[in-house]
Amino acid sequence: MENECNHNCETCTQKCEISKDAPNAMSSIKKVIAVMSGKGGVGKSMIASALAVLTQRKGYNCAVLDADITGPSIPKSFGINDKAIGTEVGILPNLTKTGLQVASINLMLEDDTQPVVWRGPVIAGAVKQFWTDVIWNNVDVMYIDMPPGTGDVPLTVLQSIPVDGIVVVTSPQTLVSMVVEKAIKMAGMLNVPIVGVVENMSYYMCPNCGSKHSIFGKSSIDELAKRYQIQNVCRLPIDPKFAAAADEGLLELIDMPQLDNLVEAIIDKN
Repeated sequence: MENECNHNCETCTQKCEISKDAPNAMSSIKKVIAVMSGKGGVGKSMIASALAVLTQRKGYNCAVLDADITGPSIPKSFGINDKAIGTEVGILPNLTKTGLQVASINLMLEDDTQPVVWRGPVIAGAVKQFWTDVIWNNVDVMYIDMPPGTGDVPLTVLQSIPVDGIVVVTSPQTLVSMVVEKAIKMAGMLNVPIVGVVENMSYYMCPNCGSKHSIFGKSSIDELAKRYQIQNVCRLPIDPKFAAAADEGLLELIDMPQLDNLVEAIIDKN
């Protein structure tokens, strides 16, 4: 039939609905938010973790599904050292100090530094298993830390998992903003709404004079948000405390008031 979508979304330009995979029969997940970026190095994993921490502080049960299989940093950021445990009915998520539920490939490897040398379809299959095989317990909001780009894994997540919205992470460089637009357009092709955009490393606040310095150049986030009608815009400063908290496994102690409005938008999203 003419104009019928064949769900070949690598080339499809139509908005379409595709049947989603069911989670584990013992799981309960109310809302799923994917955290994406067009390219690596913009702090996407830290933002995904911080959003989960801030949402949980408001009284909601949260989880982080680490879909960045070849670069899993979520367990390190939360200081999780124990390995995942499997049962006859599924895999149990690891818990952080404050009770966040986490699933990551690094929690299933004997050595955290062991590389995952897998081809794309195998990596995508592993991500789907985090959704179908892990027993997620009464999760109000799950955040999925996506790998950078618009390749196999982001496509698999958006096609296979019922994602309610996307948070896009960028940084001020023009080149990064250009690549991030690819992720935004991919979300549009797959009919998944953008909840907000976070510009990380947006500025540096001088501790001596209190003035802002645009280390990575002039921000273009407002133009980007206006072009794609994105309502929630957040700017995060360059702050060594953020990186130190992640390195030391203390991300749950982090304070990012710049993300408060975005967290409220995610909570309120139907």
